[in-house]
Amino acid sequence: MAKTMAKLHAQARKTSKGKSSSNKSSSKASAKKRAAARAKPKAKAKAKQTFNVNHFRAEDFKADGLRTYARYRDLGMSKATDGLLQAHVIRLVPPCDPKVVSKRHYHDVNLQMIYVLKGWIKGEYDGEVVTMHAGAAWLQPPRIKHTVLDYSDDCELLEIITPADFKTVELE
Repeated sequence: MAKTMAKLHAQARKTSKGKSSSNKSSSKASAKKRAAARAKPKAKAKAKQTFNVNHFRAEDFKADGLRTYARYRDLGMSKATDGLLQAHVIRLVPPCDPKVVSKRHYHDVNLQMIYVLKGWIKGEYDGEVVTMHAGAAWLQPPRIKHTVLDYSDDCELLEIITPADFKTVELE
């Protein structure tokens, strides 16, 4: 009986030693996993941003933008965000001439948001015709095909686009 008890104690010690060495390697692996989880991933370099104020001046509306039927007031956000975004106020030139404005196109952008400041604008977006009035805002998903159909004589829009430098593709 004493021999049997000695064997059981020896087996228990072996099992215990096996568990403890297993626990040690397991706890080392766990410690490595915890350390890796605590390590912060390398952050992407953020675009440098500077404080920017742009006060209204009528003479800041320029005919040097994307469309001949629009005057653009650059709000200086492209320079202030190191190209992260572009923001401008667009005054559409009256009267609306569908032969000039109704060119189907899309913009190769990440984000394009438009807010109607004054008047109204009617457009077609992937087959849906919508008229937006002062106070309306909409998001144009990247590369959505659209056409300006009509606008009021006093139409003004605020447009925010990312990135600041983007391509417009004419489809017609």
